[in-house]
Amino acid sequence: MMKRKMVITQNISQDHFNQIKDMIPDWELITGKDPVSWQNEIMDAEIIAGWKKELESYCIHSESKLKWVQTWSAGVDTLPLQAMKAKNIFITSANGVHTFPISETIFALMLGLTRKIHTYVKNQQTRTWHHSGLKLELHEKTVGIIGVGNIGQEAAKIAKAFGMTVLGVRHSGKPVEFVDEMYQMDQLEILLPKCDYIVVTLPLTHETFHLFGANQFQLMKPSSFFINIGRGEIVVQEELIKALQNQKIAGAGLDVFEKEPLTANSPLWEMENVIITPHTSGSTEHYNQRVIETILIPNLKNYILGNPPAINLVDYSKGY
Repeated sequence: MMKRKMVITQNISQDHFNQIKDMIPDWELITGKDPVSWQNEIMDAEIIAGWKKELESYCIHSESKLKWVQTWSAGVDTLPLQAMKAKNIFITSANGVHTFPISETIFALMLGLTRKIHTYVKNQQTRTWHHSGLKLELHEKTVGIIGVGNIGQEAAKIAKAFGMTVLGVRHSGKPVEFVDEMYQMDQLEILLPKCDYIVVTLPLTHETFHLFGANQFQLMKPSSFFINIGRGEIVVQEELIKALQNQKIAGAGLDVFEKEPLTANSPLWEMENVIITPHTSGSTEHYNQRVIETILIPNLKNYILGNPPAINLVDYSKGY
């Protein structure tokens, strides 16, 4: 009888390998980031941890043994969700792993724009001693967090250390700690004019696709800053560019874009009021450890007992 098989398409430590292998001693466990490590094994995998686009042709077919995918990212919008739903495949995400690094990036971008750190870095490169019109403060301003999940709530907590007023948006509209006022998605037009900073932490779904365009930027204060660490497709990028060029908003901190990598001819690269990071806001030295120890291993314990993996189980009807 062929052994049950688990494939992890990432390089993991020997200690983590041993922990997982001890849980499934009778399984075949294959690991490694290089496709050579797993490409001849993947068609027989019952569990895959670390989804890659090229896996679709191997795994979404009638003879596939795939039952569960643990992603190595929080977003699942790149997965073939409808095909996986039809095959009743469990999907669990890495949601929660990014809470600390992304919330730190949010405030790095907010502070960088507010205190003109990016401008001073450029001045340093040319040995230019110039005030550059620095005047703004972050303290006691109002931030709107669009998507109050784990990341949004941690950002709200940090905002309180700056004495900020925090407005939030979440599907349920239910209150949560550190958020002064909570709104629902259909109340976005009420929230936007009140905020000095807008922070987008949403996943990409049918509902959030192109949620921010010309109308939303028109509602924002001309002095406000727009931060997006969610997904690029949540924003109509050309309309964001126009809003920045026409001074409808004061600036933007962007980690995600409609097309990645951001094209070399994009006007965003040259804008003095924009800070760009290359979709790295979730990068951290603790990434693999958190995915494996707080999500994958607890879910695997459930799975081998015959239960569905419970942590971060994706709801197909919601798309996340």
